[in-house]
Amino acid sequence: MAAEKEEAKAVLTLFIKKQGLSNANAARTINKSDAFVDHLLSRLHSIHKSRYLVGRELTTLEIRDALNPYLETLLEEYGPILVDVVENYPDPPPVKEKLDEDPKLPAIENSDALASPSIPTDKKLKALARVSDISPTGKLPSHIVYLLELGMTLEALRDVIRKFPAFSYYSLDGKIKPVVEFLLHLGVPKSEIPTILTKRPQLCGISLTENLIPTMAFLEDLGVDKKQWAKVIYRFPALLTYSRQKLQATVDFLYEMGLSAESVGKVLTRCPHIISYSIEDKLRPTADYFRSLNVDVSLLLHRSPQTFGLSIEANLKPLTKFFLERGYSLEDVATMISRYGTLYTFSLADNLMPKWEFFQTMVYPKTELIKFPQYFGYSLEARIKPRYEIMRKCGVPLLLNQMLSLSDDDFHILLKKKMERKASR
Repeated sequence: MAAEKEEAKAVLTLFIKKQGLSNANAARTINKSDAFVDHLLSRLHSIHKSRYLVGRELTTLEIRDALNPYLETLLEEYGPILVDVVENYPDPPPVKEKLDEDPKLPAIENSDALASPSIPTDKKLKALARVSDISPTGKLPSHIVYLLELGMTLEALRDVIRKFPAFSYYSLDGKIKPVVEFLLHLGVPKSEIPTILTKRPQLCGISLTENLIPTMAFLEDLGVDKKQWAKVIYRFPALLTYSRQKLQATVDFLYEMGLSAESVGKVLTRCPHIISYSIEDKLRPTADYFRSLNVDVSLLLHRSPQTFGLSIEANLKPLTKFFLERGYSLEDVATMISRYGTLYTFSLADNLMPKWEFFQTMVYPKTELIKFPQYFGYSLEARIKPRYEIMRKCGVPLLLNQMLSLSDDDFHILLKKKMERKASR
């Protein structure tokens, strides 16, 4: 929890700095924003419930991908007073009142002048009104009622409409219902429909017969497993809204990197987000960087394609430096990456450093991490420390792999066997 809180703070810090805050002002805002950071953590937990149940930590990329879209939504709604919203959560100041009180802004006589790219326009306000009970009949539009019955909340619908106002005008029978029924037919659980529509409401504006189904057929020809469509769409519903040219270009790049047709299909199925990465600005430079470390790029792409969504300067190079400074060679680093590509998706400050510090207190040699770099993927507090303490009290050694990767039952069975063997000597 502590590591994820720091990671959420890092995401929030970077986001508000991009809005023009200096390092010092951003730091002051973060220090005043404990309630908002806790709110971000609650969103993480609701999105990734299953990960927490098995003691696996979220990667930097997963945390960023979960929080940034939400922060973008808040920026679109509150614009220049986003920092005030963050600092005063859960009681954000009203948008108009704050603008009127801000001495930095010129005097405004005409309220229409308040409209800006970051403040909801008349069009957005009218769209938002459709999810409020303000019609003459006192009833919500039929498509809004339908979505509520699917499990979407009014607040979630408002978030969608703030980002994509046209959604509030989609007809139930002509657009929304056919797409929802199509997704259900593919095997998407009803409980996941709200999440998919929240992530990509534009899906309901695309023709099933002319766009969605042909795009899916095209992707199946490229190797996407048709039996996994429900999972693919849930992971990245925007996949079905990309042009065929963009899809083909990414696939051509994967072939260029040496992936087989089968591997390409598996990558697109497990990590459809890779389609969203720029080939020349992201994928190719990242491939070149890993090649400089003598890493097998095709193997890394196959095992951990999400690694290619990270920043070379902010994420990859600092991790390489971390291991080199601790006595590992470039060959060792390449071996660790090849064995556990996800290694580079973890936070240096909140994951690798504290786990390295604890590793130094254990009885294992440094070479054990080359053999089992997956160590960094386990929770320090929920898995590593408790397991090591049990093993230490039992007085018998286990390989690092055995200590962490075995189920609770198998872990205790193995300890018991080793203790019995030790006692019989």
